Amino acid sequence: MLLSHLSDVVVAAPIPNPAAVDPTGGSSAIQLLISYVKWGVLIVCGVVAVASGAYMAWGSMSDRPDAAHKGKRAFLFSALGVLASAVAIPMINAVQSAAG
Repeated sequence: MLLSHLSDVVVAAPIPNPAAVDPTGGSSAIQLLISYVKWGVLIVCGVVAVASGAYMAWGSMSDRPDAAHKGKRAFLFSALGVLASAVAIPMINAVQSAAG
């Protein structure tokens, strides 16, 4: 009895679906900061790749297999960082262009 009364009282209203709004309000400073971060990530990955190559060479030449192994791991992680940023940067660009 109570459920039939409640179904009569509750009216199904449509749920609003507002359009997407840019949370920065079109601020060019936020976009500049994001672009600096994107380039910074790529630069850091490149520097780590070169430094890890030098670390591998130093470890091999000085008969320090631990150093060569750490250099190989650092090179692998820098390559993974480049791969991750190569996927993330186009996604960020797509979101920025959709919001603007």
